[in-house]
Amino acid sequence: MANMLKSIFRDPPVLQTNRLILRRMQRSDSSDMFAYAKDPAVTRFLTWEPHPDEAFTRRYLTYVSSRYKAGEFFDWALVLRTENKMIGTCGFTRIDCKNGLGEVGYVLNRNYWGQGLASEALQRVIQFAFDVLNLNRVESRFMEGNTPSRKVMEKSGMTFEGFSDEPLMTKGQSVAVGVCSITKDAYLHAETLSGLHLNNL
Repeated sequence: MANMLKSIFRDPPVLQTNRLILRRMQRSDSSDMFAYAKDPAVTRFLTWEPHPDEAFTRRYLTYVSSRYKAGEFFDWALVLRTENKMIGTCGFTRIDCKNGLGEVGYVLNRNYWGQGLASEALQRVIQFAFDVLNLNRVESRFMEGNTPSRKVMEKSGMTFEGFSDEPLMTKGQSVAVGVCSITKDAYLHAETLSGLHLNNL
């Protein structure tokens, strides 16, 4: 499976939703990415600090390009169809091939919060995880206090499992971490129920 992952993500497929296009990040995205990556409100519950300037963002995207080439980067840019603008990212922060596990994460420009875009992207990535990568379980984590992120996960079909016994040390603080997850069986069951509902309309 590891070789398959590298083959897929060296040139990650373009994914689509009603409002979004998920594609590989590009160095030309630096202005759009910096617009949200510099925002302390966006990075408050993330492990990384705000980007200090756009040059830093360009260097990061150059690094991302090299990781894509190696087939070792599993994240997509989120492009809003109506504006043709990158407004965030969504993808896998970790894929455990041996155990069929994927961990997903996302970040979104603050100007687009509260519109259901993060859950729309996350649902598409979860679908990719089960239908294409054939994973058995997808999970996501959020820092205590980040209730909106938990709601994104639950809206995407995940179930809240509780807080980890091991806190996360980040930005000089010890923070409790919540875990949400969905298994392939639960995903397929939900898809079946959705299909039955549509057929009965």
